Amino acid sequence: MEKVILVLNAGSSSLKFSLFADAPDGPELRFKGQVEGLYGAAHFVAVDTAGQTLGERHWSEDDRLGQDRAALHLVEFLRSFRDRYQLLAIGHRVVHGGPEFSQPALIDGDILARLEKLVPLAPLHQGHNLAAIRAVAERAPQLPQVACFDTAFHRRQPELAQLFALPAAITGRGVRRYGFHGLSYEYIAGVLPQVAPEAADGRVVVAHLGNGASLCAMAAGRSMASTMGFTAVDGLPMGTRCGNLDPGVILYLMDELKMDARAIERLIYKESGLLGVSGISSDMRELLASDDPRAALAVGLFVYRIGREIGSLAAALGGLDALVFTAGIGEHAPEIRERVCRDAAWLGLEFDEAANAGGGPRISTASSPVSAWVIPTNEELMIARHTRQALAPT
Repeated sequence: MEKVILVLNAGSSSLKFSLFADAPDGPELRFKGQVEGLYGAAHFVAVDTAGQTLGERHWSEDDRLGQDRAALHLVEFLRSFRDRYQLLAIGHRVVHGGPEFSQPALIDGDILARLEKLVPLAPLHQGHNLAAIRAVAERAPQLPQVACFDTAFHRRQPELAQLFALPAAITGRGVRRYGFHGLSYEYIAGVLPQVAPEAADGRVVVAHLGNGASLCAMAAGRSMASTMGFTAVDGLPMGTRCGNLDPGVILYLMDELKMDARAIERLIYKESGLLGVSGISSDMRELLASDDPRAALAVGLFVYRIGREIGSLAAALGGLDALVFTAGIGEHAPEIRERVCRDAAWLGLEFDEAANAGGGPRISTASSPVSAWVIPTNEELMIARHTRQALAPT
């Protein structure tokens, strides 16, 4: 019987999962899937590494399946494999660790209570993460659960990189720059020595480009600065999030358009970004395939903002040795990579068009002073590793 670790990533409308075997050389994926359409017509599917469907179920809109029931369904689904797998623990992606949590944490009642206090720092994410944790704790209290934080990788940034220019009384309440996508960046930092050893010890900007998007400046594998700050809505324009916004715009929306906090929250998180600018879609694939000028405008703004932020992060690092693309857009949109790399020519990046069309991993010329790479990320594997390390030897 194989010992396994279940990894959960609870979002606002989906619960993604992966099952990893606790193998001697590290976690090995056995199957993955998701429950999508939460709070509506939910759909569960699990597939193995060969793409074969292992399980599937649909719920009607009247069932109103949430993260809690979705997590419990997964636990029950695993019981159908009890003759094959022994579940050791569940590892959870938790968006916010606040100023306190810089390492994964084995969850108990005290830890869960402390994580609840961080909900105001990530109101659209943290509650969903914790709902799945609470549901499992109530159903299977003896099953270890580990929280792995998207902010933890950035906690070692220099103090100045974490501060806003606000009064100390406000900063002391936890209002500071945290940075997110840390599990992705931690994974890239871990594999960079194998993929690009000449860059691993240098000054690297990693571009995590997906529906959520950010950049991270790393020096010798350590986070030095990030485009995301207090919340995951900061920095680059994203699928539906606005990214960096003058605070005065918020005041204008309140005073002139009479928008309240919830309406503004909906605007900046769900109605802006690629969707808001284009008026067409939040999906980069649809925008790149469209001949509508609004789609071109949204894509152009996305690329422009990436270029500006690369310059900013290169300044924070005192130069640049390598640029790494990862996540959905970064890994699968060669046109975006090409435009970003050509805009970065001033930094010394010499783009290799043929290598980029082939997916890399290196997409700069061999002689380029600044190298460019495509490296797939694996946040789920990172969570599985952390979860195993958090457990006592078994």
